[in-house]
Amino acid sequence: MRRLIAAITIAAIAAVAVVAATAGPATGAGPTVKVGDNYFKAKTIRIKAGGTVTWKWVGSDSHNVVGKVFHSKLKNKGTYFHKFSKKGTFHYICTLHVDKGMRGTVIVR
Repeated sequence: MRRLIAAITIAAIAAVAVVAATAGPATGAGPTVKVGDNYFKAKTIRIKAGGTVTWKWVGSDSHNVVGKVFHSKLKNKGTYFHKFSKKGTFHYICTLHVDKGMRGTVIVR
């Protein structure tokens, strides 16, 4: 019975390792935009098609990142990632603070 449990445990660990290895990185590999209290830094990001942008919350107030093809939840900490597959110019805002200038742009070549 102990051998069976050990074999099942080893198989489970191996399965987790395979999933982790094929799932890709847990974080974005591209540029990072800081989401602060009433600002995005940098305002404009340029990436290649297939690239990922990371938004990282650094302030204390709640914000979101909302564009036509992507949107984050409203939050005050953590990160949000989006992979841009197609070329184009993608504008985004914080819907709570757009009047305070929380606008940004991702340009995908």
